[in-house]
Amino acid sequence: MNAHACPVREVLDRVAGKWSVQILVAAAQGPVRFTELERGIEGISRRMLTLTLRQLERDGLVSRTVHPTVPPKVEYALTPAAEELYETLLRLTDWAERHRVYIAESRAAYDTAHDPELVDA
Repeated sequence: MNAHACPVREVLDRVAGKWSVQILVAAAQGPVRFTELERGIEGISRRMLTLTLRQLERDGLVSRTVHPTVPPKVEYALTPAAEELYETLLRLTDWAERHRVYIAESRAAYDTAHDPELVDA
């Protein structure tokens, strides 16, 4: 595949992923260590955090800095492209927070109208 032809869908799938959004938001305040991310992102496994950080680094959205200490200190930070994306993520998460009750009520109304068995379950 041509390196200059990364499909838009692929980019959106990566940056809109459940864990990617949370990592990008958590890392937005400055360099953050792996353990800080692990503690701050509820429900993420160590393996999933590692894989997602690698993908974000590969995509140029997160930079990884290893400090020459014993044990090594590794920090992750947003790249300029991710900092730009962060503003959009804030608007998206703000929208989700403001509309979560509305969406839950809409789902319940839809389920009641279309499948009454779901309501009784």
